[in-house]
Amino acid sequence: METKPPLPPFTKETAIQKVQFAEDAWNTKDPEKVALAYTPDSIWRNRSEFLQGRAEIRAFLERKWKKEQDYKLKKWLWAYSENRISAKFEYEWHDEVGQWFRSYGNEQWEFAPNGLMQRREASINDVRIDPSDRYL
Repeated sequence: METKPPLPPFTKETAIQKVQFAEDAWNTKDPEKVALAYTPDSIWRNRSEFLQGRAEIRAFLERKWKKEQDYKLKKWLWAYSENRISAKFEYEWHDEVGQWFRSYGNEQWEFAPNGLMQRREASINDVRIDPSDRYL
């Protein structure tokens, strides 16, 4: 059985650790590696897109990082409970013509007992920024 420590139930320290591990993984921009943090039947809502399972997650991430070039992410713990974590995040990226954006969002995560994420819901807004306004 796959496991992805830290495992629920979470403490403040293990919730912070889980958020940092997610940030580190997403900053690799490696769809295969990131997808392995989710259960094989994981359910996602990302903005207005609904996904289920690692294959759909992997394909989504491939599309995402082709569009969102030079992606750099920062996440912070917002709240946690026994097997759930809420995180806020910001990331910066540019499109194919060089326009930079900062994306702001919130995620709600629910974990299986083995530490893999079984549900992810993300709300995200994009703001155009000048390259001189970047800080990530």
